[in-house]
Amino acid sequence: MELNGRVVVVTGGTRGVGAGIASSFAAAGAEVVVCARRPPEVPLPKVEFAPLDVRDADAVRQFFVELPRVDVLVNNAGGAPYRMLADMEPERHVRVLELNLLAPLTVSLAAYEHLKRARGSIVMIGSVSGGRPSPGAAAYGAAKAGLENLARSMAVEWAPEVRVNTLVVGMVATERSHLYYGDEEGIAAVSRTVPLGRLAEPSDVGAAAVFLASDAAAYISGASLLVHGGGERPAFLDAVTVNKET
Repeated sequence: MELNGRVVVVTGGTRGVGAGIASSFAAAGAEVVVCARRPPEVPLPKVEFAPLDVRDADAVRQFFVELPRVDVLVNNAGGAPYRMLADMEPERHVRVLELNLLAPLTVSLAAYEHLKRARGSIVMIGSVSGGRPSPGAAAYGAAKAGLENLARSMAVEWAPEVRVNTLVVGMVATERSHLYYGDEEGIAAVSRTVPLGRLAEPSDVGAAAVFLASDAAAYISGASLLVHGGGERPAFLDAVTVNKET
């Protein structure tokens, strides 16, 4: 799955999952550009940083005009605070939708001509929140559901020149995990709900993104690849009272 010489743009690639994705592409031999509003606190080896707010359509278009080539686009920028629906103003929910759904559309359109010439690939970073109820992150879940559908439509409209796929990502251990899962004990408890017994590492997501962008996935487009450690252990299993050995 070598990507020697290919130019990869990763949005929001300065920390957490995005940094793991950028590092994985760099390790595969790609020339990697990460774009975000702020530079990484810790520079990533063999990765170039460019300042960009992906919600600013004019700035996004200008950013891609100035790039000589793009072979792979990873729409990773996103996220949302944990807030119940009624505890946040509608305008705040709209901003979540803008960042997690409208921005990937804007960026993809801006990169399209580059990707078409290169017969390149787009990898959307989705979430398991897009396929199940997401209390506390309802707008985020709705955006991620829309992102997965958008990717499928793009895969049809832009074929055969551009492949488009989605990574449906579960819980990931990052420097911000404590904001969602609590202290080490809380993270350990959450990890036990995952069949593989741990949260993903950013490098796990990065390896999957490299695969989808590589020639090894040349016939994969419009697909959603689950990167969630087996998903969530069904709650009813803990409530079963029959003899589990029968």
